[in-house]
Amino acid sequence: MACPFILDKQGKDMRWYNEPQMWAAPTNTIRFTTNPKTDFWRKTHSGAIADNGHFYYQTVAGSFTVEVKFSGQYRDLYDQAGLMLRHDESTWLKCGIEYVNGVYNASVVITHDYSDWSVTALKENPAAMWLRLVWHQPTIEVYYSLDGEIYNMMRQAYLTTANELQVGVMACSPTGNGFEATFEHLKIEKFEKNEKA
Repeated sequence: MACPFILDKQGKDMRWYNEPQMWAAPTNTIRFTTNPKTDFWRKTHSGAIADNGHFYYQTVAGSFTVEVKFSGQYRDLYDQAGLMLRHDESTWLKCGIEYVNGVYNASVVITHDYSDWSVTALKENPAAMWLRLVWHQPTIEVYYSLDGEIYNMMRQAYLTTANELQVGVMACSPTGNGFEATFEHLKIEKFEKNEKA
C-alpha cells in the first residue's frame, strides 16, 4: 500500500539549491520570484552549462509519486516553472510550463550530461497546471493535467539507477528579469517498487 511521505506544512526538511532573493512558504504553498538570468541546462545546442536555477527540495529514497499544482506570471522567453528530480549536476529532470515565443508549452527536459528537450504547445495560458511524476527506479513517468483530474502522459524515460533523488519545485528565467511562481499542495507518496503507484 502506498504510504504518504510526510512534508511539514512550513517546509521542514526542505532546502534551497540556489535560493532566490524573494520567497515565502506559508502553509501548503511555496511562492518565489526568480532571479534574472537563471536556468538549468547542459551543453546541447549552444554548449553552455547553466546550473543557477531555483530548486526547493528534499531528498527521497526509493520509489515515489510526487504531485503539485502550480502557476506563474510568465512573460519573458523561456520563463519556466514546475517539478524537478535531481541526482547531481549532470543527471536530472525538470518539467512543467515553459514560455517560448508567446506560446505556453508543457515541457520536459531530461539531462544525462547533455540536456534534451520536448514540448507540447498548449492552446492558451492555463490558470494553473498540475504535475505528477512517478519514479520507478530507473524509470520516470511524467504526467500533466489542466484541471487536476484528467492527467496526460508527456514522457516515459530512463533517468538513473540512483536510489536517492532530490525532489521538489523549480523555476527559472533564462533570458528575463524574473517572474513570480506559486506552488500549492506539494505531495510525495512513497511505494514499494512492485506496487502500482
